[in-house]
Amino acid sequence: MEIGRIEKREIIEELKDSYLDYAMSVIIARALPDARDGFKPVHRRVLYAMWDTGVSATAKFRKSAYVVGEVLGKYHPHGDVAVYDALARMAQNFSLRYPLINGQGNFGSIDGDSPAAMRYTECRLTHLAEEMMVDIDKETVDWVDNYDGTRKEPAVLPAKFPQLLVNGAMGIAVGMATNIPPHNLKEVIEATIHLIHNPEASTEDLCQFVQGPDFPTGGIIYDKKAILSAYSLGKGAIVSRAKTEIAETKKNFFQITVTEIPYQVNKSALLEKMADLVKEKKIEGIKDIRDESDKEGLRIVIDLKGDASPQKILNQLFKLTDLQKSFHVNMLALVDGLQPQVLSLKGLLEQYLIHRYNVVTKRAKFDLKKAKERAHILEGLKKALDHIDQIISTIRKSDSKEDAKNNLMKKFKLTEIQSLAILALPLASLAKLERHKIEDELKEKHALIKELEATLKSPKKLQKIIENELIAMKEKYGDERRTKVFKGPIGEFSEEDLIAEEESIITLTEGGYIKRISPKTYRSQHRGGKGITGMTTREEDAVKYFLSSSTHDSILFFTNSGRVFQTKAYEIPSGSRVARGQAVVNMLQLGPSERVTAMLSVNTKKEKAGYLVMATQSGIIKKTSLTELENVRRSGLIAIKLDKGDQLGWADLSSGKDEIILVGQGGQAIRFKEKDVRPMGRGAAGVRGIRLKKSDLVIGMQIISDQNLKLLVITENGFGKATSLKQFKVQKRGGSGLKAAKVTSKTGAIVTARLLRAEDEDLIVISNKGQVIRLSLKDVPALGRATQGVRIMKLEVKDKVASITCV
Repeated sequence: MEIGRIEKREIIEELKDSYLDYAMSVIIARALPDARDGFKPVHRRVLYAMWDTGVSATAKFRKSAYVVGEVLGKYHPHGDVAVYDALARMAQNFSLRYPLINGQGNFGSIDGDSPAAMRYTECRLTHLAEEMMVDIDKETVDWVDNYDGTRKEPAVLPAKFPQLLVNGAMGIAVGMATNIPPHNLKEVIEATIHLIHNPEASTEDLCQFVQGPDFPTGGIIYDKKAILSAYSLGKGAIVSRAKTEIAETKKNFFQITVTEIPYQVNKSALLEKMADLVKEKKIEGIKDIRDESDKEGLRIVIDLKGDASPQKILNQLFKLTDLQKSFHVNMLALVDGLQPQVLSLKGLLEQYLIHRYNVVTKRAKFDLKKAKERAHILEGLKKALDHIDQIISTIRKSDSKEDAKNNLMKKFKLTEIQSLAILALPLASLAKLERHKIEDELKEKHALIKELEATLKSPKKLQKIIENELIAMKEKYGDERRTKVFKGPIGEFSEEDLIAEEESIITLTEGGYIKRISPKTYRSQHRGGKGITGMTTREEDAVKYFLSSSTHDSILFFTNSGRVFQTKAYEIPSGSRVARGQAVVNMLQLGPSERVTAMLSVNTKKEKAGYLVMATQSGIIKKTSLTELENVRRSGLIAIKLDKGDQLGWADLSSGKDEIILVGQGGQAIRFKEKDVRPMGRGAAGVRGIRLKKSDLVIGMQIISDQNLKLLVITENGFGKATSLKQFKVQKRGGSGLKAAKVTSKTGAIVTARLLRAEDEDLIVISNKGQVIRLSLKDVPALGRATQGVRIMKLEVKDKVASITCV
């Protein structure tokens, strides 16, 4: 189009073409790395300019402004800030796994500080960066005109190692973006060598060598399946976490120490976020946050308050801050420098090997050409030395250098190149020693030519050269992995992860009020004490169940109608010692006449029991597999089929090889082997466990796994005792059993019976009116079966013992 001429065109077409030109320019010439050497144009130009001007790894440091000027003037006609930013990033050991520029001065920090002005900082290449340009002067890569056509620049670097995978890349183009994580040099090279020998290897095979990203900042990454998926598809997310440690200080306070953080996390911003969360009370329990980082490495110290749960706070920090972060992999790169493609791990290594094969082939051809040229000259020199006198005579008789050249070519059948080499031969070369040197060199060149020709004819030999060079790179520059890899997934944080795991007591009243409280609330007292107020109840209400549990346990609620419900202990609202609690009907979908008759604490992570044993008030016993209750719906499940008038009263866990003891309120008890009760499905009714009198009811069932335990019996009027299980012989189930206690009007009926698991446990007794006493089990005397026991708790008039628990 002529200058000054106006050409009419549809604006839509013009916009399409102009935008496409712009987009392709950004994609190819700015934002995306080349799959062969792993560089964007600006990074390639910076490194080549430094190499070309002699700013090598062994040279003196040069001002960054000098390098930027060279790059701008010769190769990169863009802003100086963009060039300096690219240079600075290649010098940052927290951005690149293997820095390519050795910087002197302030090149930025992990806190997000900007590099000092380019007039202050100095730089030079690292040895590893020089490896990227080895053999570039041997016609190994294509060269293109620079922006003004005054000089040539490499379209790609020879690249002696897979730089794209080793240091990664990130960039935003038009309509596409790339985000390739850095990796360990040794692992990448081992995978590359494996691919050379096994071209059909899958990405999964290569992942035996490349464990996952290896970030310069270290940290921990999770989920090998997610890593494999990302490497196979070229896209995916990999979760990384900071490296942390929980330790107790000399002052008995806990401390969280962070020594490594996820890749691309700004440490200063991370600290600010933590401080904001503490200030806004989204995280409670942190006393102080300190940055103790120095030249030795990163170190963040979080001091906790005395009552804080370290794991709970750490989980909150993982969820709410960048101590846990996902790296979104998108391995997009330019294939052959033109075509943007999302490549798998294998695809990236294949592109590198194709490039490296071409480089080694071109280098061999270049070396062959040079060897032949030198051999041709040496052959001429040898001929001249064989006829040295005639050569000298011919030269002396010639009128000029040109005439001498022509005479030598004509008389001795030499080429022009050989004749010029003879004319340039110094007289010292006529010595015998120099003659031998020429002959030896000629032999070496002939051997080299033979070797290079054989190499170029054999793809296997070319591959062997690539392999040997990679091995040399691994031995010279390889180091240990910084980022640890955990095979299992980390998953999203559940509410449980943010709840401190601690012991708690759960109480449920006859009126259906439930609450959770710390065992520390109840101080230990002596036997016969009156106790303290454990909760405020209505006059018609009384505490019925008293359960020791961990906040992370699952609580199973069994009802009188034979149904079972489930909730987490931490979901039960905590209350003060005297609080009434929450109505259980607001937590469980109970029927109009349905009430909870048994509670059980189950830790699914630690539980080794395989069965659930249930007992009814009429003495029916049932055993079912614990797996039958794995998915308890909020609406509940049928746990046992009941006869008319009977009610489910007890449930406990068993191994299948234990013994069972049932105790009646009238004082009778029976002990029998668990194997006498076969496992049944949820809908079954069970079998007879104990035969009771018409007015008698079962008040307790216990699973016996240790023969040396004692049975604790507590009566409604506050009497109690402990009796060795050895006094209860094993019988067949279904009988009337033996006397467990002497029941009188003074003692009242037995209200509860349980096995004492450890002598150092404390006993907590709670009454119908809410009075609570805590005493050491050592204060409870060991007495025979037929005795009534001693007073454990003084009760007010008309008050009765409701329930007990041991903590």
